Amino acid sequence: MTRMPGPAEIVSAARDAAFDKPLITNVFRAVIAEAIVAMALPQWRWASVDYASCDFVHPDGRRLEVKQSAARQSWSTGKPSRASWDIAPRTGHWTEDARWIPEPGRNADIYVLCHHPVFGDDADHRNPAQWKFYAIRAASLPDTKSLSLAGAERLAEPVGFLDLSSAVELCSR
Repeated sequence: MTRMPGPAEIVSAARDAAFDKPLITNVFRAVIAEAIVAMALPQWRWASVDYASCDFVHPDGRRLEVKQSAARQSWSTGKPSRASWDIAPRTGHWTEDARWIPEPGRNADIYVLCHHPVFGDDADHRNPAQWKFYAIRAASLPDTKSLSLAGAERLAEPVGFLDLSSAVELCSR
């Protein structure tokens, strides 16, 4: 006879299926990247929920958006994926109390572009040491829908996990 599992068991099974392996699928890798950024920026509130206008909010009101890309995919084709991030301006945003504000533009002051460049068998999307981060002021982004790795490198020096907080603070000045 099958017994009814509790919510904690369901969450544990889902967590293991989604995150208990080195290569995380595209859908869930964004959560991993945001969790890594959250640990590097403890002073920022992780605000990412369905239809949130940004991923993090600073106590002073600054907003931060996290985008991620990885060379090695869970469905790897045998060659590294090209790094690219969606930076398209939006037509508006949802407030935390679920009101739509038709305000065109970018919904964050700072973008953190996360790149996992490791392609070998040691690639582990869960390892913060394997990521590179590009902290960029939204005002510095080009008027395009996406940004390549070369474009990110023209706008910012890549930093590791331990230097991400300083790089984000430099964008705030």
